[in-house]
Amino acid sequence: MNTIPVSWVIYSRPVHRQDPMMAICEQSEWDAIELDRPGINTLIQKGFASEGAAESAARGTPIYVPTLWAKRRA
Repeated sequence: MNTIPVSWVIYSRPVHRQDPMMAICEQSEWDAIELDRPGINTLIQKGFASEGAAESAARGTPIYVPTLWAKRRA
């Protein structure tokens, strides 16, 4: 039986009037998210071989992602 390898991504989701939230999902889910609402979320990193690796990286050092809200506060 052939299985398709699953790739995981980290992305940033905007949260109303707060700093963006980091999230992870499978590459195929990310593709669907972008198709549904292009440009709303920001891809941070892709190509993780496992959910655990993506989760660990997402919880690591915070990555600053500028948002419209942050720009308005400045």
